[in-house]
Amino acid sequence: MSPPKSATVALDAVGGEGGLGVTVAAALSSLHSHPDLSLVLVGPEDLIRGQLGDQINHPRLQIQHAAECVEMDESPASALRFKKDSSMRVAINLVRDGRADACVSAGNTGALMAIARFALKTLPGIDRPAICGVLPRATGQVHMMDLGANVQCSAALLFQFGVMATIMVRYLDGIEKPSVGLLNIGIENIKGNETIKEASEFFRNSRLNYQGFVEGDAIFTGNVDIIVCDGFSGNVALKTSEGLAQMLTRITREAFGHSWYSRISGRLALPALKSIFRRIDHRRYNGAALLGLRGAVIKSHGSADHVAFGHAIEVARRAINTDLVRHIGEELSSLGNSANR
Repeated sequence: MSPPKSATVALDAVGGEGGLGVTVAAALSSLHSHPDLSLVLVGPEDLIRGQLGDQINHPRLQIQHAAECVEMDESPASALRFKKDSSMRVAINLVRDGRADACVSAGNTGALMAIARFALKTLPGIDRPAICGVLPRATGQVHMMDLGANVQCSAALLFQFGVMATIMVRYLDGIEKPSVGLLNIGIENIKGNETIKEASEFFRNSRLNYQGFVEGDAIFTGNVDIIVCDGFSGNVALKTSEGLAQMLTRITREAFGHSWYSRISGRLALPALKSIFRRIDHRRYNGAALLGLRGAVIKSHGSADHVAFGHAIEVARRAINTDLVRHIGEELSSLGNSANR
């Protein structure tokens, strides 16, 4: 196996709720773990220097000054029009100009999508970019697309999501022919609205490994590799998954902590509990790809800590090493001739 190629990732260092405390810690940890990785921290240079401390001269770390920051509640139009020196905009421009291979941001999702689409443009045959991410399930994981970029979707757009997600899973996960399901309120062909039914016909007439409709329980207990849905449903599923994991963690800790007997039982069960908590820890699944662009852009959760943001950096590194954007561009027409209907 050939060694991984070098990868340069631009980080929106002040995007998200955690700001520099999260991004700098994640950056230094990622550099330690991956000798093939170089990073560019984008944001106010003086603040970044102060946060780096004695790591300021790390040989694989650069600083790119950006004076502005896109606020989490700022409208995408405002961020695109008035924040041309924002850390988000500058980081994406580094990808556009070939100075970075990918960008990672925990900032405003709508603004990230708008700026990335403006600066990088979409691939031929793609109407709109969308967010493809990973959710944990009882056995393994599932990729879902879209996770929040497109609230309303046509049948053709849903099919484009399936095409792009299929290519991503093939190259990032090594599954040659990943299975695809279309999220619906039932598995019967008569269920769902006209858009879902039309999208199903697109899938059936393609070369994708389409398995038909799947219901919401398939997100956590199903066996398809990819679930396609509109951004509204996908984002609800994502936040539900995170909330469920946090609830289970909390009530388990409370159950094993309310008496001396339960605390002793908890100590005996600690190895199993740690394994369970690790499997449902949403931080391990952080980092969703904005597919359909002429460049690699990864969206981190806005509330990510340094562990979660580090996973988003890893997704960017893998996208670069597998040349994901090029493969999507080359395979779109051959994999799904009706993707541009």
